[in-house]
Amino acid sequence: MSGFRPKGNAKVDHAAYNTLLKAHVKPDAERYNRVDYRGVKSNLPALRSYISALQAVDPTSLSRNEAHAYWINLYNAKTLEVVAEAFPVTSIKKINLGGSFLFGAGPWTAKLVTINGTELSLDEIEHEIVRALLRDPMSHYGLNCASYSCPNLATSAFTGANVDALLRQNAIDYINHPRGVSVVKGRITASRIYSWYAGDFGGKGKLKHHWSLFANPHKAADIAAASISGYDYDWSINAV
Repeated sequence: MSGFRPKGNAKVDHAAYNTLLKAHVKPDAERYNRVDYRGVKSNLPALRSYISALQAVDPTSLSRNEAHAYWINLYNAKTLEVVAEAFPVTSIKKINLGGSFLFGAGPWTAKLVTINGTELSLDEIEHEIVRALLRDPMSHYGLNCASYSCPNLATSAFTGANVDALLRQNAIDYINHPRGVSVVKGRITASRIYSWYAGDFGGKGKLKHHWSLFANPHKAADIAAASISGYDYDWSINAV
């Protein structure tokens, strides 16, 4: 997938997607974002139009930040479409379009979009393009797999201008929420994202330092005094 490496300075208009997110992503009091999939389902023509527009873009013409935003938005928008089409559904893993080498049943290996004449799956976008070409562990706080334990689907579209700040805010919201990092009686139970992708964060030995960069002062102190006891993940759908 090295042919998708960004090497230009073009930009992409994500305004249509931003409108969809503002309408259908609902934050709660703990800054956890749930999705109104019924609302998305009623708005599928607009979502599909946006995805079609993204498929017409040559991502190699983009700057690095624009490409980062582009690939995250494409992944999330296509996931939204897949889940909304199947909704009501209790988990994305019930939508078995080809499974995944990591997650088992689900839609991740099905060829769902075509970019520059190449058919791509969600797995390929995540692992072979975003992770392999952009090499930014913060990407994990942008990609959303429609599940409770995933970092938030942001209420705004990523853009080249906001991608770094929005990823940072998603990291803050995730690490300070129990589904990201839970500390109970000196023992840490973290999201399996940190187990599956430990290498992206510098290895398991560097996870506590990473979390401390985004944790509030009270939680950072708890993390510093605790030890990692395990990892967990809840695949329940992130619906309202």
